[in-house]
Amino acid sequence: MNKIKIAIVGMGNCASSLIQGIHYYDGKNPDDAIGLMHWDIGGYSPSDIDVVAAFDIDARKVGKSIDEAIFAKPNCTTIFQEEIPKYDVCVSMGHVLDGVAPHMSNYDDDYTFVVNDEEPVDVVEVLKKSGAEILVNYLPVGSEKAARFYAQCALDAGIAYVNCMPVFIVSDDEWDAKFRQKGIPIVGDDIKAQIGATITHRTLANLFKDRGVKLDRTYQINTGGNTDFLNMLNRDRLDSKKESKTEAVQAVVAERMDDRDIHIGPSDYVPWQDDNKLCFLRMEGRTFGDVPMNIELRLSVEDSPNSAGCVIDAVRCCKLGLERGIGGQLTSISSYVMKHPPVQVTDDEAYENVEKFISGDLER
Repeated sequence: MNKIKIAIVGMGNCASSLIQGIHYYDGKNPDDAIGLMHWDIGGYSPSDIDVVAAFDIDARKVGKSIDEAIFAKPNCTTIFQEEIPKYDVCVSMGHVLDGVAPHMSNYDDDYTFVVNDEEPVDVVEVLKKSGAEILVNYLPVGSEKAARFYAQCALDAGIAYVNCMPVFIVSDDEWDAKFRQKGIPIVGDDIKAQIGATITHRTLANLFKDRGVKLDRTYQINTGGNTDFLNMLNRDRLDSKKESKTEAVQAVVAERMDDRDIHIGPSDYVPWQDDNKLCFLRMEGRTFGDVPMNIELRLSVEDSPNSAGCVIDAVRCCKLGLERGIGGQLTSISSYVMKHPPVQVTDDEAYENVEKFISGDLER
């Protein structure tokens, strides 16, 4: 099989986990490889993904080889694969635009971004020269202009786009039409985790619905210590993130909840947590006879590896879309691994649709 050649914008914790995972699963087989939703997708295993270009704006990463950059500050995720082969590819200077929130400059360099003073590269030119087939977007939450800039770069370079952050591009009809016209697949928006706050909340909300329990009120509050949580201290950057997470739960409840009765979103930045994310979830409802009940749950996960398992699947399904000449939204894999896909369905239905897409029984 040919390699799946990808480019990455944003060499943070998520990119580190993804690249570590590519090499962690190299040489393994389905029997001894745990932590994957799919070992094989269309003949491609995780180690068939090859990172051929990368973009960042941090001085500690720009100009460094990929294997060095993924372990540079402010990255703080778990290192589960120490041995990474030397990459010939160095990280290119990207375009800052709105990718760095002003308040980030108030924190120690170990926890925030140190913007490089180099001129940004011609992204489209780098993408074309690298031979990349797919651009994976790992920009910080709130990078509205930057996310659209890189989506346009992917379009101009003629490559697919996997949007892992909450700017609504793949779920936007105008962007879908642009990629559809050029015959280029897109997957998005806003990556879920394998077992994270959103998928857990959705599963419990669906359980309430299936068991006839009226869900009256719910909240999901999250804390973490990575740059994502530090970035999100600026509440002005959170509109799309809150909408994405909230709509993911609203989509599976029996009837839409009033805004007052559902609160989902980041709560605070706790530096010593590093890349560990804590979710505090409460659901209040009424069972048989209108009798009240409630659930309180505390979930602790390493944030970035948790999402990398979903990106591994998104990239490989995107490759199948390229091979099959599909343009625009890949709705099956988007519904399965994204919080704000073009089409919201239950998680069971999303899983079935992905299986059908992989086998070729479902077009997109």
